[in-house]
Amino acid sequence: MKARLPKGYGSGGAGNIQQLARQAQKMQEDMDTVTKELEEKDYTAAAGGGAVTVTVKGTMEISSIEIKPEVVDPEDVEMLSDLVLAAVNEAIRNAKAEKEEKLEKISGGINIPGLF
Repeated sequence: MKARLPKGYGSGGAGNIQQLARQAQKMQEDMDTVTKELEEKDYTAAAGGGAVTVTVKGTMEISSIEIKPEVVDPEDVEMLSDLVLAAVNEAIRNAKAEKEEKLEKISGGINIPGLF
């Protein structure tokens, strides 16, 4: 017994695969472009009501840390460390969130291992 494919499914197998490959290649190129653009951006976050401000590059490297002099208390270095840590983590989260959002728009939510 011979299996039948639904109408329109048997005629363009190779063409459909080539089209799918072109679409995947275009998607990869778009994702590379967006990734490069995002790596050039800066993401800034503050903690302690603006007492500590951190700027992170899209490459997840810290480019600056600004600390207001009034929060520098030699008796409470731990609080300053906590503020710096909070600001750094928030800036990194902002950078990651934008990258994930933009790449998901391109891929339509598809996650093919090794492709992206």
